[in-house]
Amino acid sequence: MMKKMSISTSKTSLVLFLCQIISALDVPLDLSQPPTITQQSPKDYIVDPRENIVIQCEAKGKPPPSFSWTRNGTHFDIDKDAQVTMKPNSGTLVINIMNGGKAEAYEGVYQCTARNERGAAISNNIVVRPSRSPLWTKEKLEPNHVREGDSLVLHCRPPVGLPPPIIFWMDNAFQRLPQSERVSQGLNGDLYFSNVQPEDTREDYICYARFNHTQTIQQKQPISVKVFSMDSLNDTIAANLSDTDIFGAKPVTERQPVLLTPTGSTSTKVELRGNVLLLECIAAGLPTPVIRWIKEGGELPANRTFFENFKKTLKIIDVSEADSGNYKCIARNALGSVHHVISVTVKAAPYWITAPRNLVLSPGEDGTLICRANGNPKPSISWLANGVPIAIAPEDPSRKVDGDTIIFSHVQERSSAVYQCNASNEYGYLLANAFVNVLAEPPRILTPANKLYQVIADSPALLDCAYFGSPKPEIEWFKGVKGSILRGNEYVFHDNGTLEIPVAQKNNAGTYTCVARNKLGKIQNEVQLEIKDPTMIIKQPEYKVIQRYGQVSFECIIKHDSTLLPTVTWLKDNDELPDDERFLVGKDNLTIMNVTDKDDGTYTCIVNTTLDSVSASAVLTVVARPNPPFDLELTGQLERSIDLSWLPGDENNSPITSFVIEFEDALHEPGVWRYQTEVPGSQTTAQLKLSPYVNYSFRVIAVNRIGRSQPSEPSEQYLTKSASPDENPANVQGIGSEPDNLVITWEPLKGFQSNGPGLQYKVSWRQKDVDDEWTSVIVANVSKYIVSGTPTFVPYEVKVQALNDLGYAPEPSEVIGHSGEDLPMVAPGNVQVHVINSTLAKVHWDPVPLKSVRGHLQGYKVYYWKVQSLSRRSRRHVEKKILTFRGNKTFGMLPGLEPYSSYKLNVRVVNGKGEGPASPDKVFKTPEGVPSSPSFLKITNPTLDSLTLEWGSPTHPNGVLTSYTLKFQPINNTHELGPLVEIRIPANESSLILKNLNYSTRYKFYFNAQTSVGSGSQITEEAVTIMDEAMASRQVDIATQGWFIGLMCAVALLILILLIVCFIRRNKGGKYPVKEKEDAHADPEIQPMKEDDGTFGEYSDAEDHKPLKKGSRTPSDRTVKKEDSDDSLVDYGEGVNGQFNEDGSFIGQYSGKKEKEPAEGNESSEAPSPVNAMNSFV
Repeated sequence: MMKKMSISTSKTSLVLFLCQIISALDVPLDLSQPPTITQQSPKDYIVDPRENIVIQCEAKGKPPPSFSWTRNGTHFDIDKDAQVTMKPNSGTLVINIMNGGKAEAYEGVYQCTARNERGAAISNNIVVRPSRSPLWTKEKLEPNHVREGDSLVLHCRPPVGLPPPIIFWMDNAFQRLPQSERVSQGLNGDLYFSNVQPEDTREDYICYARFNHTQTIQQKQPISVKVFSMDSLNDTIAANLSDTDIFGAKPVTERQPVLLTPTGSTSTKVELRGNVLLLECIAAGLPTPVIRWIKEGGELPANRTFFENFKKTLKIIDVSEADSGNYKCIARNALGSVHHVISVTVKAAPYWITAPRNLVLSPGEDGTLICRANGNPKPSISWLANGVPIAIAPEDPSRKVDGDTIIFSHVQERSSAVYQCNASNEYGYLLANAFVNVLAEPPRILTPANKLYQVIADSPALLDCAYFGSPKPEIEWFKGVKGSILRGNEYVFHDNGTLEIPVAQKNNAGTYTCVARNKLGKIQNEVQLEIKDPTMIIKQPEYKVIQRYGQVSFECIIKHDSTLLPTVTWLKDNDELPDDERFLVGKDNLTIMNVTDKDDGTYTCIVNTTLDSVSASAVLTVVARPNPPFDLELTGQLERSIDLSWLPGDENNSPITSFVIEFEDALHEPGVWRYQTEVPGSQTTAQLKLSPYVNYSFRVIAVNRIGRSQPSEPSEQYLTKSASPDENPANVQGIGSEPDNLVITWEPLKGFQSNGPGLQYKVSWRQKDVDDEWTSVIVANVSKYIVSGTPTFVPYEVKVQALNDLGYAPEPSEVIGHSGEDLPMVAPGNVQVHVINSTLAKVHWDPVPLKSVRGHLQGYKVYYWKVQSLSRRSRRHVEKKILTFRGNKTFGMLPGLEPYSSYKLNVRVVNGKGEGPASPDKVFKTPEGVPSSPSFLKITNPTLDSLTLEWGSPTHPNGVLTSYTLKFQPINNTHELGPLVEIRIPANESSLILKNLNYSTRYKFYFNAQTSVGSGSQITEEAVTIMDEAMASRQVDIATQGWFIGLMCAVALLILILLIVCFIRRNKGGKYPVKEKEDAHADPEIQPMKEDDGTFGEYSDAEDHKPLKKGSRTPSDRTVKKEDSDDSLVDYGEGVNGQFNEDGSFIGQYSGKKEKEPAEGNESSEAPSPVNAMNSFV
């Protein structure tokens, strides 16, 4: 739920525009002008008699006006009254009451006149009256004795005050008396009872009148009301008049409605236009009548109609002549209805249609003053000149009166005057002053020069050009200093000189020139217009639902014109945020910590700049577990059921989904609450099933989506009557614990299941399938009984019945049990073993007779163990293994056996007591299997053409070894495998020397053992023969040769010279030969930079101090390319992965790099060339 609101600048601009129109009519105060009344007291002026009376009259004019007053139509000489003074440079009167003056002495009608050499303006007739708050007249109030159901009116009749007082009813404790559809206060202040009830009896019905002007409250004497009910009235009469039937035993009589006010069927009402119309209907009746209002022949005005005082008062605001008509109130109850028609006539005091406005003319011009008013009845119009009726005022040949219009022709300076228009009828009058000021003035522009206007794009722009001149100047607008005159639909030109751009855009910004000219001159003024981007909320706050004590954040991310400084304000429910440290206002968010219920509401983000304002709102709903239910009530009490009702607590903004009802048994389990039932959340009553002999209390828990409420307060207790048990114990069992007993167990009844005092159990048993009688015993409230002396493991029928002091429970059902078990007597026979393979065997046996089991047959156990390994003839610790086969199964599989071994096993039967005797041990053997891998393979003593292999026999031969198999093959430099060679080795061997191998060659070996069954898993190793010693010595000696050392020094010197030349050429900006060569054969992976970058291709500053080497550019995959020769020291074992030990033999591991193919025969590879050596050096 999210609401958005924006406060546009257009309304503000419109108000400004209207103010400009008004100010444009004003004559500058430095020019001669007649007086204008600017401030005066209201026509009906009620004053506080305890304070000084201030009658306001302010005016302006040039020269400044002088002031005089009339009182009750005659001149009021303030100099002769010491209590009256006039404020300096003002016409306001101050009448000193606080120093002994009497307000009543100055009551009257006052009028102020402001006069200068160009005319006289007059104020309204100001009627001054002091407020009055008289005391209540003393009266003797008789107590009101009224019969229940009758109507009653308590009259207030307050004293007549000025203004009328506000009436209300209270008691002696200054508490307002409660009002309702039945009891309410009328417009006249009386208290109306449609029907009285016994609770209306009291002795302190007090009417109060509050007089606001004097800040006093007057109190009427208390009124006593005594309501008699019919029962009490009959009792009183019977006690005093003996037997009588005068009042009988009649109940309160219901009555159809009767109007208490207004009386009769019709009435009339006159109200003035613009006032509030109040119509009232109050009715008596039982039941209390309901009031309804209609307008005959029409509808009640929408948006202006309100119902007050429980619909007994119809209120229509701002009434007009269209609201005249017949209004009907209808009072209705179950017995009938009554109505009243009020004929409303709306009259109107005079109101303006066109009020006269000041007129500024130049000599020789024409003009008119218009005074038009309306009213009901239609008002009469009269004119005054300088406060004198125009008929007796000095004549002016330039004016002519034509009803509500004065026409001026060819005015001269002497035509200046103030004219008053008076429109009056029987309901009031209007008085307006309007001057005619004859001036000859060149144009003036009153708007400040170079005034800056800033508006938001797409909003109206109003550029002010307030002016004055006589005759009235013509106004023209230009854009820019040399722009053409503005015309067209894009602009609106107002009479007060304002230029309006209805929808301002960015291209409307700039300088605007206003030119005012009349026949006496010309003047211009420039203003500036800037158009700003509108302020926007681009991320608005969103509707949030949060649990109580949680944390919530509202976002308000804005976008605004960079030249405007926005201020962000957050409101809660259109008011300031609470002064609470839990509310954290960030740059673009509002965070509320530890949310509480009072944080629920609407949050509004308001963004203000000097030009616009935008806002966005979102609702926060705080949810929580519901409040506990209350007012639990028990009704409809029966022996086995009761009705429970309750009132739900506050759901805390999350609807209640269900109610859980729990009960406590104070008789058997005090303090323990148990689940009773659950009902839907829409239900607030439940019929509960009860058990006998339980002292019930109930409580209710409300559940919503958030969780469970606290439990309600417990209900009152309700003790049900005792009864015999309804049910018997559950889970009855008969299981022997010894071979000669039967243990009968059951779950005892809970306290509330006992249904009465003296709970016991009748335990019964008899041997099954034997024609025996039931044996029974009655035991206390226990859960077990042991029957001794029973045969071993025979079936019994068992039952347990509950009883209490009031009788037995229903006949219980029977269950089958058994007496105690004993160990089995017989071992399984005919045990046979079938060996399936070297690790799996299957065992069979014959079942034992069931009678010999002497208990519940649970299954058979097979014990088996390894005696010895046939290949080693050695014994070890015997570890027996056990497999259990459930039920009456007579075979099973023995997995995980060791090959070529001797095993023993036996079988035993199992019951609930334990295992029986074992069968005779059965011996079986497993056949041979394939061996495990040799325990190790070690390769030693490498030479140019031989390697020595040593190995260990398999840890688990799993039979008799027949031989070993060795396979090997060479591995070249590209990881490719050579031809595979296989050798068969006798089983009694443990080493072998391989000869005629290639020198400096890596070999991979595969080795496994065999039995007669087959080959076992293999073990692998790798080894390398050593290098030719002559070649190794040549390769080592080359680094000590003089020619090689000299060559390396020359190369180093050449590189140094090349670096110096590169550095010099680089600083000069030219290309050097290497660069030219590389430009001609550019590496496609490296693109040189543009020359205007200030760098030389790929030769950056970072490379200037590094040694240059041939082929130093590297492909993008970071691998080094071979360029001239494939020879390298890496190929001979001097790379990263190759190394020699102290005696020169190769001990490195096989490397993943590509190796050089070996030369044919025994010829050694050629020595490394100087070029390759240089590459290695670099």
